[in-house]
Amino acid sequence: MPKKKSSFSRWYAYFSGAAALLVTVTILRYPEAAFAASLDGLQIWFDIVLPALLPFFVMSEILMGLGVVHFIGVLLEPLMRPLFRIPGVGAFAVAMGLASGYPIGAKITAQLRRENLCNGVEGERLVSFANTADPLFMVGAVAVGMFGIQEIGWTIAAAHYLSVVIVGFLMRFIPDKGPPTVSPSAPSQRGNIISRAFRALEDARVRDGRSFGQLFGDAIRETFSSMLFIGGCIMVFSVLGRILDVAGITQALHSWVAALIRPSSINDAVIPPLVRGIIEITIGCEAISQANASLLLRTAAASFIIGWSGMSVHAQVATMVRGTDMRMGPYIIARALHGTLAAVMTLVLWRPIAAATAAGLPLPSMGLGAASFLARLGMSFRAVLTATGLLAGLAVIFNLIRSVRVVFFRVRP
Repeated sequence: MPKKKSSFSRWYAYFSGAAALLVTVTILRYPEAAFAASLDGLQIWFDIVLPALLPFFVMSEILMGLGVVHFIGVLLEPLMRPLFRIPGVGAFAVAMGLASGYPIGAKITAQLRRENLCNGVEGERLVSFANTADPLFMVGAVAVGMFGIQEIGWTIAAAHYLSVVIVGFLMRFIPDKGPPTVSPSAPSQRGNIISRAFRALEDARVRDGRSFGQLFGDAIRETFSSMLFIGGCIMVFSVLGRILDVAGITQALHSWVAALIRPSSINDAVIPPLVRGIIEITIGCEAISQANASLLLRTAAASFIIGWSGMSVHAQVATMVRGTDMRMGPYIIARALHGTLAAVMTLVLWRPIAAATAAGLPLPSMGLGAASFLARLGMSFRAVLTATGLLAGLAVIFNLIRSVRVVFFRVRP
């Protein structure tokens, strides 16, 4: 067995070294295309990703340090554990991921694992559920900015979120390696759930011990370190996608995949954008919006790309969870399943949402347009405050409902 593992490691080293050398030579062969692609990636990061993620990264660090996440976790444990087999604190990661998008869900999940608030398998379930695209990207960037049709954004968003809930439920069947984690910080079971939640908040704050000024400074420092890494990933994979195009590799893959799907009568004009989307989500969505295919097919393909999220996001997730015992295999499988389900759900929801729109049902506007950096930053801050407030409110309402006792009276004749 050790010999097989050593042989695999040796061949993996050979392959990765050869691939890196090939990419480097290709970049040197096409320097203008590589430079233009890197600038495109930098612009995407600065105009879209940085203002969208910055408040969420900062606030997640602060809320963890203040113990608010622990408070919410105790209140939502009776909901998250039976449905998804993840701890209650996972609800915070899910809410932040739904509101902000990739890769904040992975970052928060890794934080929870490092603080022993979930075990490795629970973390794998959670990161597959919590790491999603955000509505600003799906409606504002993809539907309005790329397709020029806001209404399809709500079809994409509905398909995306419905399918990710299905994925989250299916991930509960990943077998446990051991008993569910009980954090050493968990409060005693004395008292009602509200008092236990407040004790969890107090205990977490005492254990952290940092002043608010130090906590805020640490949050800013950690956030910008993560944001610079994300920007680097976007630029590198933007260059990689462009190099594959100019080197003719994308066209070769197109021909090979087209031969495979030709019997299904699917328009093969969507194949090159799908190949780009497998590598980088934004570039793939922009390419699919311009493909020579029907609007329905292009929208379904965009849903697949957004659900899959791209190798660039996968690299970001791998770095976020590095140092934990969480495996990337279940996450990759979940993303492929999510993309497939999102494409199918888009086909299913296309007519109902179109009919609702035609009937005059008002759809909210994201108001992005050509919003400035500060405007996008403000929208993101409002989103993180709204998500946190809704999550805390949901926790309180859920536990008030659980505390209601129905009393039956029998009236004797």
